[in-house]
Amino acid sequence: MEQRAIIVGVNLNNQQDFAYSMEELRNLAAACEVEVVGELTQKASRVNSTHYIGTGKIQELKAVREELEANVVIFNDELSPSQIRNLESSLQCKVIDRTILILEIFAERARTKEAQLQVEVAQLQYMLPRLIGLRESLGRQSGGVGTKNKGTGEKKLELDRRRIEEKITALNKELETLVAGRQIQRKQRHKNKVPVVGLVGYTNAGKSSMMNALMETYHPDSHKLVLAKDMLFATLETSVRSIRLPDNKSFLLTDTVGFVRNLPHHLIKAFRSTLEEVAESDLLVHVVDYSNPEYEQLIAVTNETLRELGANHIPVVYAYNKAELTGGRDEWPANEQDRVYVSAKQKIGIDELIGRIRDRIFDDYVQCEMLIPFDQGRLISYFNENAHILSTSYEENGTKLTLECKRADYEKYQHQVVLQ
Repeated sequence: MEQRAIIVGVNLNNQQDFAYSMEELRNLAAACEVEVVGELTQKASRVNSTHYIGTGKIQELKAVREELEANVVIFNDELSPSQIRNLESSLQCKVIDRTILILEIFAERARTKEAQLQVEVAQLQYMLPRLIGLRESLGRQSGGVGTKNKGTGEKKLELDRRRIEEKITALNKELETLVAGRQIQRKQRHKNKVPVVGLVGYTNAGKSSMMNALMETYHPDSHKLVLAKDMLFATLETSVRSIRLPDNKSFLLTDTVGFVRNLPHHLIKAFRSTLEEVAESDLLVHVVDYSNPEYEQLIAVTNETLRELGANHIPVVYAYNKAELTGGRDEWPANEQDRVYVSAKQKIGIDELIGRIRDRIFDDYVQCEMLIPFDQGRLISYFNENAHILSTSYEENGTKLTLECKRADYEKYQHQVVLQ
């Protein structure tokens, strides 16, 4: 059945970002293939505890719904179980909230086994206290958002609370096995002392496009590009790619799920193991959609989410992406120490961004001269592969290399050093 919705929001104490928040709710609905036919807002100092909006607004909303023939009402905050029941009783239609929309999108986009399990856990945790209200909703109208979430719709609502809790426990155990495998991979990276750079930012800021731009710049023959689409939450899985620079320095680049205002705490909890990739980074590249008029508020949302994840202590470089949509390059602001203006789509500013990354993560390199005896050719091969050779000359006692190498290699082969 075609879903026609009215979106509803309460502007508490004249929030500056309220208009953008409602526009984002409209986009979330569109991502769920729900047609938004109307909008209703109310200014208030606090939300109504029983119905979210006041009784006068409920009557107004009921009239608008009937006039526009809407069959679902979407609220811009997470509703309590009692609010859902009271609103559905008053409006005589299905009522859903912002959280259900985001859960629906996650369920639709999850591709890996881990992401699917994480989304299902989040859905069940959200549903658990809302069984009565959601069951009434299903009885009123089948299908649509909130009822087809990857197998967690009507069938799951028939389970009693105890069985749902058992299902959550079973899913979490299955997740623990997958998470343990990723933790082993992370420990191996730390052992190899390869720097990790994490891409973070608001959803649809262009993180995946940024990863692809870096891969295509430094590994043009690679077939390991990630999905990059102009839509909310295109990426739900953590992707890790190795970037090798021309001077043989290399680092790991991670791309993970984007953040959003009021990201449901169920999802943060379920995806915490995935988001831990961010907290394990040596440097964060905060990708910002510079073409969005509200970009400063989106930066604030991302920074707050990083704080919640315990990642706010990690050094950050800001990549102001989609700058080509704001004017010609001669109109872009000047790059600063922690701020670079780029276009991932047009691959403009990538070298400048890499320069900032290089300055931050390769501070343990040493420039020196080494004299390698002729019978130790394997060391020549090793340094050609793992260091930046600046010059080579041949002496009576061996091959002299002027090179830049990791401090660990410098200390290991210090007996070969001629001059630092």
